[in-house]
Amino acid sequence: MKEILLGNDAMIKAALASGVGFVSGYPGCPSAEIGDDFAKIAKEEGVYVEWSSNEKTALEAAVGASFSGIKSLVNMKSFGINVCSDVLLPLAYTGTKAPMVIFIGDDPSCWSSAQSEQNSRGYAFLSHIPVLEPADPQEVYDLTRLGYEISEKFNTPVILRSVTRAAHQRAIVNYEPSDVKISAGQGNFVKDPHRFSTMPPRTLEMHKELLEKTKKMQAFVEKSKANKVLGKNGKTGVIASGISFLHTMEALEELNLDLPVLKLGFFYPLPEKLIANFIKGKSQILIAEELDPYIEKEVARIAKDINP
Repeated sequence: MKEILLGNDAMIKAALASGVGFVSGYPGCPSAEIGDDFAKIAKEEGVYVEWSSNEKTALEAAVGASFSGIKSLVNMKSFGINVCSDVLLPLAYTGTKAPMVIFIGDDPSCWSSAQSEQNSRGYAFLSHIPVLEPADPQEVYDLTRLGYEISEKFNTPVILRSVTRAAHQRAIVNYEPSDVKISAGQGNFVKDPHRFSTMPPRTLEMHKELLEKTKKMQAFVEKSKANKVLGKNGKTGVIASGISFLHTMEALEELNLDLPVLKLGFFYPLPEKLIANFIKGKSQILIAEELDPYIEKEVARIAKDINP
């Protein structure tokens, strides 16, 4: 089906198509439409939806749903990930049981409701949780679907890091209508202290397991179509991520340039082999990303061995 959708509403379509049964969050732009619009269709779709008392309790509730076998979605604005970090980091250790996607709405330029230009991508390195970064509503849909796939495959929460320019952008979205109906309260929690209790010495084992899991996710990311190379080959290349990719393509069109562009859908883990192959043989690389040079630093690290 095709429909003109807000980026946030594209996420709702994707979550429904993925079989989500539990939705929690805390209102704040640019993510508020997800909870509001989900609540309007919750009864019809058989999904439990709540605005929680804060982002920490929202994530805790979703963890309970996931541990009970119910697919979940948590949504919040940028500051919310600070509030729920007490839950988020141990969750990286325990992993999920049923798939979970966490939507984080950052606000570069403070167009929505942010008190600062927080760059939530830093939590990827802190937690070792995979982070996907969409550029437009179609990618919001596609990467949300991919997020649930990754979460199910690797038993990990997945962060979809959006920004105001993607969350509040409207565009034509191709999506699959949902035929999955899940009744609230269908979950079943089974105690498993070995898996769910983050206490030493088990914590140290969990850390090792998380790092091993990250290596497996890295191999998956290398083959993902969420990362792609566009344009002709040449000595000058551009690496772009998220909304910066759209700015890049617009600039190239206005300047009448046809440069090779590596578009990254994954922010973490990065497809290091793909990046290495892209920068090999080039004399100049431009990194297009908003706020902090996270990708730039990682590319420089890769380049010292491949193409200094």
